Amino acid sequence: MTSFVNLGRETGRSTWAVSGHALGFAALLIVAIVAPVFVYPVFLMKVMCFALFACAFNLLLGYGGLLSFGHAAYFGSASYVAAHAAKVWGLTPEISIGLGVLTAIGLGAVVGSISIRRQGIYFAMVTLAFAQMVFFFALQAPFTGGEDGIQAVPRGELFGIFSLASDRALYPFVLAITFGGLLLIYRIVNSPFGEVLKAIRENEARAVSLGYHVNRYKLVTFVLSAGLAGLAGSTKALVFQLATLTDVHWSMSGEVVLMTLIGGMGTIFGPVVGAALIVTMQNYLAVLGGWVTVIQGVIFVVCVLLFRKGIVGVLTGNIRSPRVKSRRKSQK
Repeated sequence: MTSFVNLGRETGRSTWAVSGHALGFAALLIVAIVAPVFVYPVFLMKVMCFALFACAFNLLLGYGGLLSFGHAAYFGSASYVAAHAAKVWGLTPEISIGLGVLTAIGLGAVVGSISIRRQGIYFAMVTLAFAQMVFFFALQAPFTGGEDGIQAVPRGELFGIFSLASDRALYPFVLAITFGGLLLIYRIVNSPFGEVLKAIRENEARAVSLGYHVNRYKLVTFVLSAGLAGLAGSTKALVFQLATLTDVHWSMSGEVVLMTLIGGMGTIFGPVVGAALIVTMQNYLAVLGGWVTVIQGVIFVVCVLLFRKGIVGVLTGNIRSPRVKSRRKSQK
């Protein structure tokens, strides 16, 4: 009898989660469609690119339990490759972005295969070391433009037909990429693979005892996260028509950690909220100069003290608690 009760509870929770996520995606899509009427499209596209970047990082940290301090390497390397392919080789935007993603996947496979052999702070330091190697390569390589970066990147024509030169034409393309990436992450997290991944995060020794090849799951997750980060970086290069050292700098890796933790680690929409908050601050508080970093630090400290599960994590917890209590009372 107890098993049937527990099954009913789990079914109720999963149904609530699915309906909640469906409403969340619908609301997010409606806001994204209407927003260009009121807000500058380039700013919105920047938010979407960094939201996808943060969600990619959250796949590794929030669901895989792996803290990487070098995710800017995949974001930035893909940005450089996509910019070079579009400007020098004259490739169409979809092919340029695809090459950037493949570069990030290849780099992620190499770094991940070495990093996953370590755990905790040692894993984080290995990823940071590789990211610094990528940074110095970008600084010295002739095709990256050094400190000047790759500028005046043409947006090109989608499939060689539809021009993406204007911001209004590029916006739906970036929106489709962002939502496609978010839906892919949602599918990964809620698949059997995602359930095993969460089990490894909670108790790796137990997962090993059950016969799962833990390192394989970690490596696949690392590569998926790197590829999605590369997708965000490639898209960002076309939006701003620019790829610079900022994309591969260690501070970029720190920013994506900040976005994920503030929004809510281990949630679908938390990184989106965190990215929107950080990008908005950087944009509208730019007149304060270096004080923007100080303000970000203060907000991070406040969120850690008051919202330990992140903004979205706390909000969903408060919404779910009354439902759980009422369900338990009805079952009694």
